[in-house]
Order: sequence, then C-alpha cells, then structure tokens
Amino acid sequence: MTSTFTIAIDGPAGAGKGTLARRLADHYRLNLLDTGLTYRAVAYALIQHALPLDNVSAAETAARQVDLAQLDRAVLSAHAVGEAASKVAVFPTVRRILVEKQRAFARTPPGAVLDGRDIGTVVCPDADIKLYVTASAEVRARRRLAEIESIGGTANFAEILADIVRRDERDMGRADSPLKPAADAHLLDTSEMAIEAAFLAAMAVIDDVLAKRNKA
Repeated sequence: MTSTFTIAIDGPAGAGKGTLARRLADHYRLNLLDTGLTYRAVAYALIQHALPLDNVSAAETAARQVDLAQLDRAVLSAHAVGEAASKVAVFPTVRRILVEKQRAFARTPPGAVLDGRDIGTVVCPDADIKLYVTASAEVRARRRLAEIESIGGTANFAEILADIVRRDERDMGRADSPLKPAADAHLLDTSEMAIEAAFLAAMAVIDDVLAKRNKA
C-alpha cells in the first residue's frame, strides 16, 4: 500500500470487532487503535483522582491529556472502567477532543484500523472500508461469560446479558454520535461465525476494494 488506507470497524461490545481489528491490522500492516480505550483512559483518570463521572470540565481536561501511544489495555479493560467510560462518552465536548486525536492517528501513514462505535459515521466517514460487526446480545453475553471463566473467574449470565443490553441502549440512544452502522458499511453478523470466518469475510471485502483501487 503506497497511500494512507483506513479501515473503520464499528459495533457493540462483545461482537468480536476488537479481535477482528487486530487480525486485520497485522495482516495489512496498518496501525491499530481501539478508540474505546481513549474513553476508558478519560474515565480511568477521573476514577484515579476520585472525581465524579459527571464532572464535564475534569473529563475534558483528562481527554486533552490522553496519549494514544500510552493506552494500557491491561489496566483500562477492567469492567468498572468500561462502565464509567460509557458515562463520560456521552459528553459532546469530550467526544470532540478525542475524535480529533483519533482522526490524526488515522491520517498517520501507512494508515490504520480503528475500531469503536462511531468510526464509520463520525471519526472517519471517508474511510476506505467500513465494517459493522454485530452479534445477538445473548451470543455476546455467552462469549463474555466464557472469557471470564477462562481466566478462573465466575459470573452470572443473566447479569452479563442485562449489562450488555444496558450498554447497547446507552450507546445507541445517546444524542451525540450514537452507535449505528454507516450507510455504506458492510454488515458482518458474527452470531454464528467463528473469528476465522469473520476474518476471511472481512478480507474478501478489503481485497476487493484494494484490487479495484490498483486497477484505477
């Protein structure tokens, strides 16, 4: 690839978009950004300083200080941080600050795979490829339960499902940049699909676009 190439991946929590994004970034040798971690970084900063999650000014300050090169997935993936992140993510000013950082990342050669909830609609509306990865809430809850149990933890399926439904409603219902597929996004339902099949399906879409670009 000689020019900047952007792959936007959106979808709800647990649909498999993060794993897919990592596989695609590795395969096409592109930079990778999980944009959800940027919101988690803001939430984590507020939690660390014992500041209320509805303190917009503090959230804006934290957003300006987010360093995309220093996002610690191990720390930021905690469930409590994720819950907090979906609350600070509703602030339009916080979103604007982080979106500018995300766009700058996407413009950095050779290009990037960005995954999140508003990449194809807001962050990179001109992305070369837009994928919307989804799965039923029940399937996503089962995956989350299996993930927790695989590391020796215990959890309640009904509680996980309720949490996922709540997060979906919050993400899809917010006034600013709601979660929804872009009009020109390729839909990928992974409810009955293993990651390898999803990866191959996404590759087929991307390779088709690249082939047409090379012919142009």
